[in-house]
Amino acid sequence: MRTPLDISALYHRCDPSLFTFKTTDELESIEQPIGQKNALEAVDFGTNIQQDGYNLFAMGPSGSGKHSTVMALLETKAKSEAVPNDWCYVNNFKDTRKPIAIELPPGKAAPFQSDIAELVELLKAMLPAVFESNNYRNEKEMINQKYIEAQSNIFQHLQEEAQKHDVSMSASSTSRVTFVPVVDGKILSAEEFKAIEGEQKEEITRKMTEFEKIVKEGLRRVSELNKAQQKEFKALDRKITQESVETVIDEVRRKYAGVQKIVDYLDGLQSDVVRHVQDFLVKPEEMGMPPFMQEFYTPSFTRYKVNLFIAHNGNKTAPVIYEDNPIHQNLIGRIEHVSQVGTLVTDFSMIKPGALHKANGGYLVLDARKLLMQPFAYEGLKRVLRAKEIRIESLAQQYSLVSTTSLEPEPIPVNVKVILIGERILYYLLHHYDPDFRELFKVSADFEDDMPRSDENIDLYARMIGTIAKQHELLALTPEAVARVIEQSSREVSHAAKFSTHIRTLSDLLKEADYWSRKYTHASIEKSDIEKALTAQTERLNRIQRKLYEQIEEGTIMINISGSAVGQINALTYISIGGHNFGLPSRITARTRIGKGEIIDIERKVELSGPIHSKGVMILSAYLGSKYASDLPLSLSASLVFEQSYGKIEGDSASSTELYALLSSLSEVPIKQNIAVTGSVNQFGEIQPIGGVNEKIEGFFDICMRKDADASYGVIIPEANVKHLMLKTEVLEAVENGTFSIYAVKTIDEGIAILTGVDAGEADEKGDFPKASINGKVVARLKILSETIRQFSHPRPAAKRKTATKKKSKE
Repeated sequence: MRTPLDISALYHRCDPSLFTFKTTDELESIEQPIGQKNALEAVDFGTNIQQDGYNLFAMGPSGSGKHSTVMALLETKAKSEAVPNDWCYVNNFKDTRKPIAIELPPGKAAPFQSDIAELVELLKAMLPAVFESNNYRNEKEMINQKYIEAQSNIFQHLQEEAQKHDVSMSASSTSRVTFVPVVDGKILSAEEFKAIEGEQKEEITRKMTEFEKIVKEGLRRVSELNKAQQKEFKALDRKITQESVETVIDEVRRKYAGVQKIVDYLDGLQSDVVRHVQDFLVKPEEMGMPPFMQEFYTPSFTRYKVNLFIAHNGNKTAPVIYEDNPIHQNLIGRIEHVSQVGTLVTDFSMIKPGALHKANGGYLVLDARKLLMQPFAYEGLKRVLRAKEIRIESLAQQYSLVSTTSLEPEPIPVNVKVILIGERILYYLLHHYDPDFRELFKVSADFEDDMPRSDENIDLYARMIGTIAKQHELLALTPEAVARVIEQSSREVSHAAKFSTHIRTLSDLLKEADYWSRKYTHASIEKSDIEKALTAQTERLNRIQRKLYEQIEEGTIMINISGSAVGQINALTYISIGGHNFGLPSRITARTRIGKGEIIDIERKVELSGPIHSKGVMILSAYLGSKYASDLPLSLSASLVFEQSYGKIEGDSASSTELYALLSSLSEVPIKQNIAVTGSVNQFGEIQPIGGVNEKIEGFFDICMRKDADASYGVIIPEANVKHLMLKTEVLEAVENGTFSIYAVKTIDEGIAILTGVDAGEADEKGDFPKASINGKVVARLKILSETIRQFSHPRPAAKRKTATKKKSKE
């Protein structure tokens, strides 16, 4: 029979004498997280390879330090890389709906914006002066005089024709001509003209008609002269403007002669200024209108501005951008609108960059979960990575949700390395269901949850503890405190030979210990402060645990921890809720009777059993049949149930416990109730490891101590779980005092012997078990059940039964 584990196997202590420092302030800080060699190499590979699709997914549990590690590595790497070029958007004077993107060397976009702004201001001051100059006025006056003379000649001609046609003509300043008949040198009135009759009136009418035609022709020539005059005025304005503007713009054009897009843009700007020179000459303040009206008549010069889209002024490294809110607009960029007279309008100056623009030429870091939670964001990111260009599109316009004036900005080529950070499940789901993901994110950096607890790593872990304390301005830790933190770290990963690499958990523990250390006015964080922080953490979260303990103590939840019972056993369950993990005993009962080899899982029948738990129960049936009924029918009907269980049951860690209860029921040998059991079983009766072994043991221990602290108790665990043991101090003290025992078993036979005090029994050469053993009793019971069911299935005739009875009586 197995003996209890020695106390040395229950807790792997860290000896403070291993450390030579007095406090962690003496330790050198570490720059990179420990235990993440493979992940760091993957990040280095993914960020250095310059091939399409080699973007990176950094995966691991939340709080493992992925984000801070990746950001630190990228920022270090970016220092040795060139600053990317600047970008700006300018107006497309040929098609304002399609703004032009201009690329400039880093730090040159802002000066270009200033140069254009100064140019426009100079034109606003210079052009009015040009048009008020004497040269301009003289040239305009010469044109004006030329046409005045031409018009005078026309009206002189009309006067001469009027005399020939006996007509008196007058012309206004607006070139309006009126004429009346003249008879014998006298101008006729309307009444006098009506009084004339006969041939004289006809002759006067004829002359008036002829003169009217002459007047119309003359006025047509005057109109043509006016048009020609205006054309010459405009031509003069264009010539004067062209000469003035070209001189000023040529200076800017020479400065940016090496950038063809800017040269073309300046040509378009010059043409536009010439076409809209009146905008520079309008002065609403001189129109005599109220100030609040002047703004409506003030021309806008927005079309000449430069939209400073991406500028790297003062930057000396490649960009490393983390976008905390990766919605579509924040990634791809957006086009803003303003309301004018009830209509939404926009222009190139309202184009705003996204994170991809800011990270272009560098690195973009995104939280995978946040990215996937935002509509259209993930698809937009993939579209950019596939097309290698950023095309700003309005989602509302794209899906015809609104009808507004929109733009089609020229796309910007992109060269960016994208790093997604998230849990492993997200990586596996995307890799399985999204073909694009496999093409675009070919590198994965998997951050480890734990690392070996070697002497070398213990020293590194101590340095990491010291580094975190310095980063957060915490008190330094004593060697005893560091040793206790390392022991707790091993408990976090449930492995005595490893410790956790989860940075957030470690950081939180140190911060809380620092709080208690300062409260107790300690000079450094001591072991007692670590203990206090751990206790406080538990007490903040264990309300449900305490309530369940109280219900067991009161008898509401029925748990026996003394005496023996047939077909009844204490299983150990693991509960995780709200970040708090604890164990709890649960009674399992088994009843057996004659049947057809069916083991009824009551939890499954009522749909409270998960698939893994149901699988474990099915394994029991295979084990019983193969071990005890290989050459006879398994004429058994058994029922198993977790008593007082009202929720979902999942996992197979109680399958060995259920099997012990069945064996007890079949053999009718009672099980000790002061021993609880956990462990999974396979078809060969081997005990398999389970999770949460420390919490399960401690949960049963707590219940036992609440009921009767002076009695003796024990727990049976799989032998494979011994390496996971990191039990709390109270359990260790009870083991040392002999009031609590922990047994590690490999097989069902070893476990049933401990539980019943009866040897399980080994089969002899014929395959028979000793009759007094558990296995022998089980076989005997199964044979009885099989014989009974055979008799019920094949009853003998009444006459034969009577003869057989007589024969037996004679004997």
